[in-house]
Amino acid sequence: MIVYLVSASPRRRELLRQIGIHFQTLLLRSGPDRGLDVDETPISGESAEDYVERIAMAKAIAGWRCMGERRLPFHPVLAADTAVSLDGKIMGKPKNLHEASTILRSLSGREHEVLTAVACTFEEKMEVEVSRTKVRFSELLDREILDYIAAGESMDKAGGYAIQGKAARFIERIEGSYSGVMGLPLFETGQVLRRIGYD
Repeated sequence: MIVYLVSASPRRRELLRQIGIHFQTLLLRSGPDRGLDVDETPISGESAEDYVERIAMAKAIAGWRCMGERRLPFHPVLAADTAVSLDGKIMGKPKNLHEASTILRSLSGREHEVLTAVACTFEEKMEVEVSRTKVRFSELLDREILDYIAAGESMDKAGGYAIQGKAARFIERIEGSYSGVMGLPLFETGQVLRRIGYD
């Protein structure tokens, strides 16, 4: 059995390979000329946990729909979504370098939470798990923030950083799932796949 992974993230592909999951990538539409399969805009007052769970399920459902539209063989569809939460506020992916700098300054010397939801759907079943991990940053100098942003790792990352990259030197400690901070918590992924019937 294979799984369709609804993600363009090379990190998620790497993590699935790490635990021996056979998968194919199923990409959704994006871009101004093609529209969006999933609107990732947070709802006013929505908690970070509710947000990542809603978006991960929406991606899985959109992937299931795409599978049918493209007449692909039917297999479980796996999706994930990650958000950084600081003081209850969702810190998404920075839209530009200035926003990346602002986010990293807000995380400096503080503890934040990384939430990643994993959703898997197959036929009439939907299984979801949410991983919560506490991450504490050291105090960051302005020069460190600017150098990090210049290295190009901030964009397209929740919270503006990649734990598996150069930002590792900023992190004093984590409590929870390292793979969850990367974008795909492996324990929770195994749980949803088992419950969906993936052998």
